[in-house]
Amino acid sequence: MKSRGILVALCGAALAAASANAEDRVATGAAGATETGKSLPTIEDFSRRPALSSISMSLEGDMLVGLIADPSKDGEEMAAAYWDLSGEIDTSKPLLPSNITPSGKRTHFYGARAIKNKKSLWFTTQDYTGALMGCGEGKTTGSTKKYLQKVYLGNEKIKKIDDLPDGSAEVGASKVMLRCFELVGETRLMSDLPLDKENVIISRATDKEGTKVFRHNLRNGKEKFLYKFSSTSNFNIDHRDGMPYAKSSLDFKDGAWKNEILLMDASGEFTLEDKLTTVLDDRYEMRVVGWDKDRNYYIQTDKFTDKASIWLYNPNTDSFSDQPVFAHPEFNAAGLVTSSRAQDFGAILGFGYDGPVRMVHWIDPEMKSIQDGLNNIFPGKHVDIVDATADRNRILFDVSASDMPTEYYLLVDKSKLAVIGSSRPWLKDKKLSHTDFDYVTARDGLKIPVFVAFPEGFKKGQDKARGAIIHPHGGPWARDYANFDSSGWIQYFTARGFIVLMPQYRGSEGFGRKLWVSGDKEWGQKMQDDKDDTAAWLVKQGYVDADKIAIHGYSYGGFAAIAASVRPNSPYQFAIAGAGVSRLDVIRNTWGSNPIQRRYQGDTVNGMDPIDETDNINIPILLYHGDYDVRVPLYHSTDFYNKIK
Repeated sequence: MKSRGILVALCGAALAAASANAEDRVATGAAGATETGKSLPTIEDFSRRPALSSISMSLEGDMLVGLIADPSKDGEEMAAAYWDLSGEIDTSKPLLPSNITPSGKRTHFYGARAIKNKKSLWFTTQDYTGALMGCGEGKTTGSTKKYLQKVYLGNEKIKKIDDLPDGSAEVGASKVMLRCFELVGETRLMSDLPLDKENVIISRATDKEGTKVFRHNLRNGKEKFLYKFSSTSNFNIDHRDGMPYAKSSLDFKDGAWKNEILLMDASGEFTLEDKLTTVLDDRYEMRVVGWDKDRNYYIQTDKFTDKASIWLYNPNTDSFSDQPVFAHPEFNAAGLVTSSRAQDFGAILGFGYDGPVRMVHWIDPEMKSIQDGLNNIFPGKHVDIVDATADRNRILFDVSASDMPTEYYLLVDKSKLAVIGSSRPWLKDKKLSHTDFDYVTARDGLKIPVFVAFPEGFKKGQDKARGAIIHPHGGPWARDYANFDSSGWIQYFTARGFIVLMPQYRGSEGFGRKLWVSGDKEWGQKMQDDKDDTAAWLVKQGYVDADKIAIHGYSYGGFAAIAASVRPNSPYQFAIAGAGVSRLDVIRNTWGSNPIQRRYQGDTVNGMDPIDETDNINIPILLYHGDYDVRVPLYHSTDFYNKIK
């Protein structure tokens, strides 16, 4: 294994020449050269399908698969693409796909995943209007408009993309189960079994009979049913053979719902670990994220620290390590990165954490060297290592920033850089803005993380923006990142002189337990105060005038916009709500149809219900909503509109 210094030198010197003209090659490789000079990005620039997306590399490093904007349909559809890497790679020009398969008339590609043995998975969606018979989200009676998802298996050079088996490998699969899977079944790759040349582990989920796990042979298509789990249980699996080594299960005991964790002992039996069991109402994160050869388990939890951190747990002594093996002072830990190579299988290579972008703290010297070298080539950008071969001589990675759409590259022999292309090359010469990360102190003293996108060239302390838009994320149990925003909202408005602020209000994930649980039952109240306080902060900083601020959000962000329109003393001139929740009573009951979900999340949905406050509307509001939305049905917007009209 080479030292950090040698690898950084290789990346810094040998790649410098290769990357000198990489920007130009990315811009021209996928969709032709753009005009010189910066111009305003348009709505059409963001509504276009990406030129490239969902790129991944096989375990052997002999192929790439992904999606490209279908050249035969003017980019209006995505096509499946295959890159043959079996021979010597010419890094002097962009890598172009060797085979392209268009979407079907009804089935549309939205994702891809290379596996091994020249095989790949293809994720598709299609429009559906009809009865669901209780399968999945949507009406239990009558017809529902929604999108159905299905996964297909591609062969070498994707000459053929076929259905995966429908799950009938399990003896006794009923017609109801098969019909439910056809409607809403989800096939997922659980493990590519990197030490097994022929098999992978896949799961299929249906609402009727839980999730079933199969060993799928890529050579002959035969499957073996292994085990199944319900909506109240889950497994951690060993990527050597796909069998479980840890199990989490929800159970009602001693008057409370509990999340129990069971670990497999040396005899192959699951043993309940009381120290890892948590009460659902307490909402502590407690999950197994890995194990070592001595059967010590890595546990990610926020029970001992505000930020989720990773601890080592010894089931023989029922004890945690004295200190976390990984913790970040500002952000939650986000799992492990482990080796899939035969020589050091399962060894920890790094720890993930949710910073302004998702990051990996590498502890493996070679991987750290490669990351450092790539960071040197792309200063100020986020470099994400996607896939690597066992010898690490081929590494697929992407590069992005808040002001740069994702670009894809292949590192060859640790010294040569091959360009694959840009996701949106037509934005290369458009005005794009950078996003800053900061904190705002709320009126009760709580620190609220914020992402702030300023117009290009904005000078803090000197300039004042044309206006500002407070843009809360959906969820609310979610968060924003400082990556490029593919929706286009951020860049569209900053290019026109507006500041866009994305508040990580209480109830947001990723920034610690205190911020997260502080949002419980505060919909339209303290959660809403946070948005208003960030608007006031912009004014206090001198970035914008107080009478030039609006609010716009989607889903829960739409709720925030609706709530803003009926709260007194609104700091906004108007509100725009996309697919917004307007009836807390309905959404709470919807989330609470399952008793476990009701205790875990449904009971946290409470506060100011906008539908009861429509007489207090005091600013203009625009409502827009998709009629295929089953998560927040259309009546949330129509009911609110009819009451304020």
